[in-house]
Amino acid sequence: MKKIRISLLGKVALAIGLGIAFGQFMPGSIARIFVTFNSLFGEFLKFVIPLIICGLVVPAISDLGKGAGKLLALTAVIAYGSTLFSGFFTCLSGLVVLPQIIVPNTELFVMQNPEEMMLQPYFTVVMPPVMDVMAALLLAFVLGIGLTLISGTTLQKAFAEFRDIIVRLIESIIIPLLPVHIFGLFLNMTLSGQVATILLMFLKVILFIFVLHILLLLIQFTIAGIVGRKNPFTLLKNMMPAYATALGTQSSAATIPVTLQQTLKNGVHEAIAVFVVPLCATIHLAGSTMKIVACAMAIMLMVGMPVSIMDFSGFICMLGITMVAAPGVPGGAIMAAVGVLESMLGFDETLQALMIALYIAMDSFGTACNVTGDGAIAVVINRISEKKAGKNISPVPKPLSDRPI
Repeated sequence: MKKIRISLLGKVALAIGLGIAFGQFMPGSIARIFVTFNSLFGEFLKFVIPLIICGLVVPAISDLGKGAGKLLALTAVIAYGSTLFSGFFTCLSGLVVLPQIIVPNTELFVMQNPEEMMLQPYFTVVMPPVMDVMAALLLAFVLGIGLTLISGTTLQKAFAEFRDIIVRLIESIIIPLLPVHIFGLFLNMTLSGQVATILLMFLKVILFIFVLHILLLLIQFTIAGIVGRKNPFTLLKNMMPAYATALGTQSSAATIPVTLQQTLKNGVHEAIAVFVVPLCATIHLAGSTMKIVACAMAIMLMVGMPVSIMDFSGFICMLGITMVAAPGVPGGAIMAAVGVLESMLGFDETLQALMIALYIAMDSFGTACNVTGDGAIAVVINRISEKKAGKNISPVPKPLSDRPI
């Protein structure tokens, strides 16, 4: 018999449903077992977040630097610009729309002080991180940039292997345990009478993000159409198979063959397409950035935290860099971003768990937005290369195929 495989989204949806259902009748003494697990898992996340940042960001920056070539630098700049645009577009839209649809609930202020209402764990184990999040970010930037300036490869190989360890940790431990963590969170919130407000907020934010990501794709392909002198709607239509594939796989890496095929249909030179598409699958995460910014704003408004463009400006810029290092596993982007949420927006364990659950609920749409936008970037890079080379495309750098995407 075939083994039934359930996607991460399916597991999270099941965890939320079971948490709400069991919260209707489960005794508090048993529920506290799951609350204790959440406490331990939260402490473990605190410990590994600096390691995740160093393990992913250092080799990501050094790989980009050593990839060399003006084309790579140009692609990276455009991808980062697209990610920044997505973040600020979402932030400005959220400042206008979200306060109208999400009303702060006084009962949810206890998320900042959970001992006032929510069940408490039987015991806690403090797992102090080796460094704080900001120190990890600074260290990662220093080491990553430093590795691009030296000729040796020993440290480069060491961090590549460390990255493999971190990716395995995310894939084999953190992601499989997330549904249990989310189950315990919604079980606790159901017992404390908060779950109805949370679910209503989820539905509103999912609808808001869905509309925004359609608008973002239209903007991206309008720009690509203008630069590439092509019909933007034809370009977008040709990328729909890649969009549909990403919805099903929830993976930019798994969608690369389809993305590449449809990019060629848009008239992109093969030499450009085979370089830009795999690279952008790693460094272009405009859809993921949109989800994280929108979800963070919604949760902050819900619990009564102040939201301002100044606070989110630095957060979006830092998030754009962190997203470059996000591994290509479902939920990997949000795990890479948790440290920035904690250090720059003040998200505690409960808010981080809500953030993860809400993000994963939209994971497939974010991935679809990412890979479809890769096609727009390829059209722009293709046009720039044609203008510079008189349509004689010069050799391009080898794709960074040894990186997790």
